[in-house]
Amino acid sequence: MKKHRMDHIVPGSIAQELGLAPGDLLLRINEKEIEDIFDYHYLCNEEYLTVEIERADGELWELEIEKEYEEDLGIEWEKGLMDEYRSCHNKCIFCFIDQMPPGMRETLYFKDDDSRLSFLQGNYVTLTNMKDHDIQRIIDYKLGPINISVQTTNPQLRCKMLNNRFAGEALKRMDQLYKAGIPMNGQIVLCKGVNDGEELRRSIQDLTRYLPVMESVSVVPVGLSRFREGLYPLEPFTKEEAGAVIDTIEAWQEVCYQEHGLHFIHASDEWYLLAGRPLPEEERYDGYLQLENGVGMLRLLEEEFAQAMEQKFPSVKKGTVTIATGYLAAPTMEGLAKRFMDQYPQRCVRVCPIENRFFGEQITVSGLLTGQDLAEQLAGQALGDRLLLPCNLLRSGEDVFLDDMTLTELKNTLQVPIDIVESNGKHLIECLLR
Repeated sequence: MKKHRMDHIVPGSIAQELGLAPGDLLLRINEKEIEDIFDYHYLCNEEYLTVEIERADGELWELEIEKEYEEDLGIEWEKGLMDEYRSCHNKCIFCFIDQMPPGMRETLYFKDDDSRLSFLQGNYVTLTNMKDHDIQRIIDYKLGPINISVQTTNPQLRCKMLNNRFAGEALKRMDQLYKAGIPMNGQIVLCKGVNDGEELRRSIQDLTRYLPVMESVSVVPVGLSRFREGLYPLEPFTKEEAGAVIDTIEAWQEVCYQEHGLHFIHASDEWYLLAGRPLPEEERYDGYLQLENGVGMLRLLEEEFAQAMEQKFPSVKKGTVTIATGYLAAPTMEGLAKRFMDQYPQRCVRVCPIENRFFGEQITVSGLLTGQDLAEQLAGQALGDRLLLPCNLLRSGEDVFLDDMTLTELKNTLQVPIDIVESNGKHLIECLLR
């Protein structure tokens, strides 16, 4: 029997009223053993519960609980999933973790392929790690949406790309989820000369069969760091090739919208910036279903910024602010800075693109910039009254950069106040005016 150790009891919660404490173990709910966090939440939704507990001193309790439907008990667990994290068994030709340099913190080398994190954190999973039991639980619990790393619908090619002989067979899991009506989102990491061109067209056409249960599919270019020695030979896309990818996607968007009222297939912002083309209008993003994959992030920022700029701020002080970001977002940020200065000329806004010397110049997204690159390239510059940095530079919930440099260390190095800007246009303006 699995026993699940309690780590924290929320003050004022049902668990606290019952006298539960950290170190107590959960054994069963309604006479059923708990496999993981999904079982726990599903069983706890009921209004009447019988909960079996083993106290830290070994005493056994059986508690009868009457509560509101879906009311939480207020227990935080020693293991976030109430189970071990499932690591990835694939060896994908495009895996970014394989392109990490040695000597970084251990957690950065862990490859997860855990379907539970798809629902809890929005992670994308390949389905190769899932058994019939896992699929059936998703169907029984009516979980969704599940985010799926498709890459290609060609079974043989998928086996090659994932270096897993079961990867093609795992595609059939999508049929089960579709028949059960489980909402899905898809992702295609596009690799030049591998799953682009005709293979991309095939994948899009195959995935449209799952509409509207599959709500969206993003196409993102493979990220290539300078640490690829001994790995599958991959090359970056050119400006012309990026344009061809966009043409394919936009042609399919028209077909999908006419038939289903959804654009369905989306190119990440990187493709448009690489091709030198304007971003799609807001309506084409179908409500921004793939923001975490960089699909529509810049368009949404522009729309929020424009809306926030309609508010007038009469007493704006003179001063200079610097925005540091990756090369990919720099042109968009420069456009927003110009618009801001046109309305508030007393405020100077500089945009400083940061080259990714740590991973290599082909990595242009801000989320993979390191503290040391910021420190080296901003040192000695006239940064003005304060420096603005996008929030995706920091580890979630912490003031630590990817290379373990802290925000305080960067402030001390540059000797300038630093504001971390949330990923919305309103907060950007608030920081510019601060």
